Amino acid sequence: MPTLHFAYPSWICALACACGSLFFSPQSAAIDNDGLPSLGAASTSVSNEEYRLGRAWLRQFRAQAPQWQDPIVNDYLQSLIARLAPHSQINGLRITTVMVDNGSLNAFAVPGGVVGINSGLFAFAEDEGAFVSVLAHELGHLSQRHYARGSARAAQTQLPAMAAMLAGMLIAASGGGDAGIAAAMGSQAALIQDQLSYSRLFEQEADNIGLQAMADAGYDPDAMVRMFAAMQRMARLQGDTPPEFLLTHPVTDNRLSAAQDRAAQLNVADAYTSNTLYDMMRARALLSIYSNTPQQAASRLAQEGAEQAAQDYLAALIAARNSQIDSALAQLDRLASEHPDFAMLPASAASVALEAGQYDAAIQRSQRLLRLMPQYLPAQLILAEAQLQRDPQAAYQLLNDITSQHPDNPQGFNLLAEAAGRSGHDSWGHLARAEHLQLTGRVDRGIRQLSIARDAAERENDQQALARIERRREDFIDYREALEDFN
Repeated sequence: MPTLHFAYPSWICALACACGSLFFSPQSAAIDNDGLPSLGAASTSVSNEEYRLGRAWLRQFRAQAPQWQDPIVNDYLQSLIARLAPHSQINGLRITTVMVDNGSLNAFAVPGGVVGINSGLFAFAEDEGAFVSVLAHELGHLSQRHYARGSARAAQTQLPAMAAMLAGMLIAASGGGDAGIAAAMGSQAALIQDQLSYSRLFEQEADNIGLQAMADAGYDPDAMVRMFAAMQRMARLQGDTPPEFLLTHPVTDNRLSAAQDRAAQLNVADAYTSNTLYDMMRARALLSIYSNTPQQAASRLAQEGAEQAAQDYLAALIAARNSQIDSALAQLDRLASEHPDFAMLPASAASVALEAGQYDAAIQRSQRLLRLMPQYLPAQLILAEAQLQRDPQAAYQLLNDITSQHPDNPQGFNLLAEAAGRSGHDSWGHLARAEHLQLTGRVDRGIRQLSIARDAAERENDQQALARIERRREDFIDYREALEDFN
């Protein structure tokens, strides 16, 4: 396997153990049975301030880090988390996912229920179980609030520390590297030292929670052992300079052995995996990573033993990029008939038609899929974007539904703003633009956009829009105050 370079993983993964673990379900508690480590009872609640900081971080992250915009993969990621979450002691937590356009191995979790991955995680994890093991580990950190439990400082010092560390993480994620580390570590060194003494136990606890969650969700927990072994091999190949990720999350022989022993004790409930589907998602990730040399993505997928259906899928995507639209659609249709349970295949075909400017075909294909899966977001977004070219009012109505169901989806609001403008709903269009701005970290511009929306609503005498705009103005001001903690 080619060596992957780690741009900022020590940051994000250290914060997954530290800051990232602040959001906690009221029902969760420290595990102290079955020989698992007990590090003291976790807090039974999370303050609103912690949640606000986490969501403010997400806005800043979207503004600064390169996003990997792929609704099909994001839906898959959310489906994996939804499968793991009921077994991860985070009941009631609504998780938002974010994907980073970065080829380094990484995954992270921060307060407010935000879970993120780099496209490089797909490149490193060669099967679905290995990929899931990383998510399960991160959810284990979230459920136990390791940062709050690891700090010996007074409660009032934890939030400033968290804000400082998250601010540093943003710098590192945006390419600041050492500057990010300095920003986060500098004034909080003593507090961080408190939690470092717990870090190995925290890792073991997150491992054990993740292993149990995998087994309960139907995944073979041995996959986590395989993933650890792969990471250990990577560290050894690096010699005296292992990736920063492994400096903060070292895979020691003891940790590997403990995970192996624990996995052997677990029974898998209703075994579940789909490496064919995973390989197809991995194909999309590799195509993103090797966007300038797509054949390199195909070669790597083949060399690493991906199933033939996934290799054929990637070939179809590459054909579409080379303007061989008919060939690509025929290949995708064949795969869809062979794998009727994979909604991403007809969705991919609809997306290919959309990108080729075949709007009527994109509408027909996405509508056909939505008759079977009415809430499948990738198909909804494809249909809405195609309808923008044919029936903006229909797109506006659909996007209203989408953004109501997915209020933290920037793409939905971006399309809604365009659909509203094209269909004569000016005030609602400006409001949608404001929502897109605040979700992507540009809250001041969002507030100014709300003023434009208010003027339009007054001209239209739209009292419903005026009321909504005023409510959102108060919310936006609160968002801005939360962002000030990072300055």
